[in-house]
Amino acid sequence: MAERMRERKHQRWFIAALLFGATAINYVDRQVLSLLAPVLRDQFRISNSEYSHIIFAFLLAYMIMQGVSGKLMDRFGTRRGLALTISFWSAASVLHAAARSAAGFTVFRFLLGVGEAGNWPGAVKAVAEWFPARERALATGFFNSGSIVGAMIAAPAVPWIALRYGWRTAFVATGMLGFLWLIPWLVVSSRQPDQHRASAEESVALPACERHTKQASVGPARWRDLLAYRQVWALVFCRMFADPIWWFYVFWLPEYLARERNFTLSMIGHSSWIPFFTAGIGSFAGGLASSRLVARGWSPVKSRKTVMVVSAMGILAGTPAVLASSWPAALALISMATFAYSCWATNVLSLPADLFPSRVVASVSGLSGTGGALGGMLFTLLTGALLDRFSYTPVFAIAGLMACAAAGVLLWGVSELYPSGDTRPLHVSQS
Repeated sequence: MAERMRERKHQRWFIAALLFGATAINYVDRQVLSLLAPVLRDQFRISNSEYSHIIFAFLLAYMIMQGVSGKLMDRFGTRRGLALTISFWSAASVLHAAARSAAGFTVFRFLLGVGEAGNWPGAVKAVAEWFPARERALATGFFNSGSIVGAMIAAPAVPWIALRYGWRTAFVATGMLGFLWLIPWLVVSSRQPDQHRASAEESVALPACERHTKQASVGPARWRDLLAYRQVWALVFCRMFADPIWWFYVFWLPEYLARERNFTLSMIGHSSWIPFFTAGIGSFAGGLASSRLVARGWSPVKSRKTVMVVSAMGILAGTPAVLASSWPAALALISMATFAYSCWATNVLSLPADLFPSRVVASVSGLSGTGGALGGMLFTLLTGALLDRFSYTPVFAIAGLMACAAAGVLLWGVSELYPSGDTRPLHVSQS
C-alpha cells in the first residue's frame, strides 16, 4: 500500500515536471521575437506603434482563446487538449521564419497566440486533477516557474543562434521543441488522474466543494453561469490590471535595454535573463509562502490573498527603474519587480482551484486569463503610442499604478465561495 502511494505521488510530480517543460517551451517560443526585435525592427523598419500592433495581434488571439481553450480542456481533458495546444503553437513558431514584413510577423504572431493560450488553463486544470489542495500552490509555482526558466534559456540562446546561424534559424530551432515534448507527455499522461490521486490521505485534503462535485451535473460550465459569481469577476479584473505589467517586461525589456540603455544584441543575451531569474525565485517563494500559511491552519484563499497583497507592493520597485542613473541599477529594480510579480502570479493561478470544483477550474482560469490578455492588449497599444510621443517614464509609472489597482480588486472581490464548513456543490449548468 505504501509503495503504491509513493508511486501515485511520483506520478503526479512527473506530470508537474511535464507541465513545467511545456510552460518553459511556451516562453522560449514567445521570447524569440522580443529578443530579436532590435534587429528585426531595423531590418524591416518597424516603428514602436507597428511593433505594438504585432504584440497586440498575439494578445488578441491569446484573449480570445483563453476562455475557449478553458472550455475545450474541460470538455476533452488535459491529455488531448495540451497535446493539441502545443502542436499548434509549435507550428506557428516555426512559421515566423517565413515572415518578410511586419504584416507577416503580425499574422504568425496571432497564430502563436491561438495556440499558446491553452497552456495555463490546461496546466491549472491538470494541477487541480492530480494534486490535493495543500500541494496545489507549490505545484502551480513549480510549473509556472517554467515560464521563467524558458525566458532565461531564451535570453542567451536565441541571440547566440541568431548571431551564428541567422534569425530565421532561431525561430525554427525553438519551434521544434514542442514536438519533442509530445512524446513523454502522451506516455506519462496516458492514465487517468483519479487512478493516482485516490488515496484516503489525499482525498481528505481536497476542498469541500471538490469532494461534493459529483453531486452536481458533470460537464463544462456555461460562462454566463460562472460570471454570476463575484469571485470570477474579481479574478478577471485582478489579472486585467496585473498581467500587463508582466507582458511589458516580456515584450519590451529587450527594446528598452537596446534603445534607452544602448545594449547590443550580445549584451541583451548576457543580461536580460536576470529579471527572469529573480522571477523564477519569486514563483517558488510565492507558492512556498502561501503553502506554509495553509500548513499553519490558514484557509487557502486567505493565504493566497495575504501573499498577493504583499507582492503587489513589491511590484512598485520597478517604477523608479526608468530614472536609475545606470543600467545595473535599473536592471536590479526591474528584477525586484519581476520577483514580486511572480509571487503574485503563482497565487492568482492557484485561486481558481481554491474557489471552484475541478470540473470548472479550466473555464474559470480561462476567463481570468481573458481579462489578463485584454489588459495586456490595451497596455501594449498605450505603450507604443507613449513611446512614439514621449518616453518610457510614463509607461513605468502607469505599471506601478496598475499593481495597486490589482491589489484593491483582490481585497474587494476574492473571498471563500461558501462559508467554512458549507459543503454545498457549485451549481453550474452544462453547456
